[in-house]
Amino acid sequence: MDCYTANWNPLGDSAFYRKYELYSMDWDLKEELRDCLVAAAPYGGPIALLRNPWRKEKAASVRPVLDIYSASGMPLASLLWKSGPVVSLGWSAEEELLCVQEDGAVLVYGLHGDFRRHFSMGNEVLQNRVLDARIFHTEFGSGVAILTGAHRFTLSANVGDLKLRRMPEVPGLQSAPSCWTTLCQDRVAHILLAVGPDLYLLDHAACSAVTPPGLAPGVSSFLQMAVSFTYRHLALFTDTGYIWMGTASLKEKLCEFNCNIRAPPKQMVWCSRPRSKERAVVVAWERRLMVVGDAPESIQFVLDEDSYLVPELDGVRIFSRSTHEFLHEVPAASEEIFKIASMAPGALLLEAQKEYEKESQKADEYLREIQELGQLTQAVQQCIEAAGHEHQPDMQKSLLRAASFGKCFLDRFPPDSFVCMCQDLRVLNAVRDYHIGIPLTYSQYKQLTIQVLLDRLVLRRLYPLAIQICEYLRLPEVQGVSRILAHWACYKVQQKDVSDEDVARAINQKLGDTPGVSYSDIAARAYGCGRTELAIKLLEYEPRSGEQVPLLLKMKRSKLALSKAIESGDTDLVFTVLLHLKNELNRGDFFMTLRNQPMALSLYRQFCKHQELETLKDLYNQDDNHQELGSFHIRASYATEERIEGRVAALQTAADAFYKAKNEFAAKATEDQMRLLRLQRRLEDELGGQFLDLSLHDTVTTLILGGHNKRAEQLARDFRIPDKRLWWLKLTALADLEDWEELEKFSKSKKSPIGYLPFVEICMKQHNKYEAKKYASRVGPEQKVKALLLVGDVAQAADVAIEHRNEAELSLVLSHCTGATDGATADKIQRARAQAQKK
Repeated sequence: MDCYTANWNPLGDSAFYRKYELYSMDWDLKEELRDCLVAAAPYGGPIALLRNPWRKEKAASVRPVLDIYSASGMPLASLLWKSGPVVSLGWSAEEELLCVQEDGAVLVYGLHGDFRRHFSMGNEVLQNRVLDARIFHTEFGSGVAILTGAHRFTLSANVGDLKLRRMPEVPGLQSAPSCWTTLCQDRVAHILLAVGPDLYLLDHAACSAVTPPGLAPGVSSFLQMAVSFTYRHLALFTDTGYIWMGTASLKEKLCEFNCNIRAPPKQMVWCSRPRSKERAVVVAWERRLMVVGDAPESIQFVLDEDSYLVPELDGVRIFSRSTHEFLHEVPAASEEIFKIASMAPGALLLEAQKEYEKESQKADEYLREIQELGQLTQAVQQCIEAAGHEHQPDMQKSLLRAASFGKCFLDRFPPDSFVCMCQDLRVLNAVRDYHIGIPLTYSQYKQLTIQVLLDRLVLRRLYPLAIQICEYLRLPEVQGVSRILAHWACYKVQQKDVSDEDVARAINQKLGDTPGVSYSDIAARAYGCGRTELAIKLLEYEPRSGEQVPLLLKMKRSKLALSKAIESGDTDLVFTVLLHLKNELNRGDFFMTLRNQPMALSLYRQFCKHQELETLKDLYNQDDNHQELGSFHIRASYATEERIEGRVAALQTAADAFYKAKNEFAAKATEDQMRLLRLQRRLEDELGGQFLDLSLHDTVTTLILGGHNKRAEQLARDFRIPDKRLWWLKLTALADLEDWEELEKFSKSKKSPIGYLPFVEICMKQHNKYEAKKYASRVGPEQKVKALLLVGDVAQAADVAIEHRNEAELSLVLSHCTGATDGATADKIQRARAQAQKK
């Protein structure tokens, strides 16, 4: 245990700091780090080096080389820089490399050196050039801040949604500030800069002078400044050798330390773990590293090589040509267990477990001591927590064995924390491997989340490891294996040295019907890589037509898209393709395509009926469909033609079309309609009133109601209206007029072809019983009973029914015998029925 704490360095009385090696770097650098532009991503991210930057002593003909390595020094990419001079490098939150050039252009590269995109920081930056730049991270994304040659600042808080902000001018600023940094306060990015002894805070509206509280006197310049990983704290290095530490709002001072070194440091970064009360800053010079905090003494390390500091959530990574180390505050659980002479429950449990393995009775003594104090649960939790913060697997196992040993003596200890820690450590040990090179700590892993870690493994094309982690953690397929396989397939389509057939078959064999995998997304990636035929082959495996069709349209395979849309049976999808084809093809080719697809043609006709009537007519003409063409002209005559001449002309065209279609009935009916229209127009001119657009029957009825009986009869003869229909029309019209005299004359004009029962019914409908009785006497024997019942003569109806000896008529009359006055009639019917039954 004493040996374990050998690399612990106390900072005051409340905290220890330790530095341990992550990797032995084997990247074979040809130049010192000081001669390169360096950028390292947080959370164990990659390292970018731009060799031979534009320096005055370098030959202009020598092109620099951009190299990208993993945190363990494994090469990921190398490319010859062919663009303009670079001022600064930085990594985005998505692990994309941002290269800021002198002209204000920012080039974005992937982890493997593939060019992604570029954007400009504006014309003002282009004109004044870039003096310095910072890449920073906020909750909204990754931002870029630029200091121009005009000593003005421009920034964008999110390069994914580029919105440039020109910061206010600093009064009297004639040269570059001695140091500056970006702050994120109240969800807004600010710039803090030092000009001599003064500090200025720039926001989107104003430039404000600020003063750190409690700053030691005699400061004439600020040489370096550093913001903590969470933007909560700020450190300032002055030319007097003092380091001021306080809140980023510059409202509260935490401490001040005199390092007795006035030379400006190469780097200064914060080094503190989450939820720790200790605040410390790491300062690096050429060959010295110093950790300072709220203590009279500092921790100092000698740097054998030129080194670079990478601030992390819970510490600082330090890498050089030969090593990659991690410096951090010893976590509370580890400190409690391992510090010398510790009597913490976790320390006692660890000793008890070791003595148990030796089969020593001391194990029982340690265990009893913990149990007597009631701290066994706390001891188990301490061992579990400490195991998470250990980097060496042997120490992790030792602590977890102690926790497992202690759990055996607890009745109800929830196993979740122990199981989860075992799983998390197995994942962390896997990604910390030298060949993977992601040295995450437990705190970083929890902050990053497993989903982001899987994304970063996919970004490094470590698909097998990512899938193994998903299966080990039993993640849902859509969030785990399916998503990773989809990324693998998108990478597979970029391998242009493999044939389209082989790539499509390999992807289908690997993915099959895996839920959550979209073949259309993979096909879209293939199309983006210029492999159209491969994209079409991949779309054959896509079961959802709604995903196939849009991509086929984008690839200008409209006819294939139409076939797929028709196969799906989705009419909306078919309409989408049809409208696209209409805009893409000339009219003739479009119609020819429709003729080969009957379903599409039918749907397009339905569309044209409501939206494009002229196009519908062209379709019928092209197909020589005279029947539908005739129907079209009939509809058009009423829908679009207002003048009677135009309507008649349209009907004449329709009649000609019907004759060509050999539909003589429709042609004759159309000609009759034309004659009726002309006649109605003449009637309006001669008689007044409204006749146009009435049916033939309504026209006759209107004439009768107007007292033009002869005209009505003439119209009936002209259009050969049957006598029965004419009598019905005239009977109804005269009854509506209540012209009973004319109705009686009409009934006597000749024998009624419809009989006289309708006269009775019409009169009773008009509540004229008197007139109804006139016609009841003229009704034939077969309808006599019904007529008498309509006029209310039940007794006479009974006599007629008895005379006819008709059971149906007798029953009908009996159903009308409802009152007391009809009792005799009912008895008469019953007697007649009884006599009929005897016979």
